[in-house]
Amino acid sequence: MDNSTQKLIQAAKLAQQNAYAPYSNFQVGSAILADNGKVYAGCNIENAAYPLGQCAEAGAIAAMILDGGTKIEKILIASPNEKRCPPCGGCRQKIKEFANQNTQILMYDTQENITTVDMKTLLPFAFELD
Repeated sequence: MDNSTQKLIQAAKLAQQNAYAPYSNFQVGSAILADNGKVYAGCNIENAAYPLGQCAEAGAIAAMILDGGTKIEKILIASPNEKRCPPCGGCRQKIKEFANQNTQILMYDTQENITTVDMKTLLPFAFELD
């Protein structure tokens, strides 16, 4: 496992500890390695009005944009259990907005397994600008 992946795991697991998930008890953390070399993390935030919650990936993307990052080189999603936690449909499209053909999407579980896919595999029929 390379150094950048280790940093992403550490950041995502730390973010996961702060997830606000009182309804599902499903705490997710995410971390991005951006084109500026920085790591940005996010956690899921639930809401009593369920559609108003926010996914961990969206929080990490917002942190990246706020700090001036423009592209996702690698994104890791940390699952709270032994199953991988793929991004929801909305987050797949959000990731696509800041990804390229080389962006790696990593799904990490509590057994320390990592599943890695590319953007085309994650979202084969993405909405595109053109």
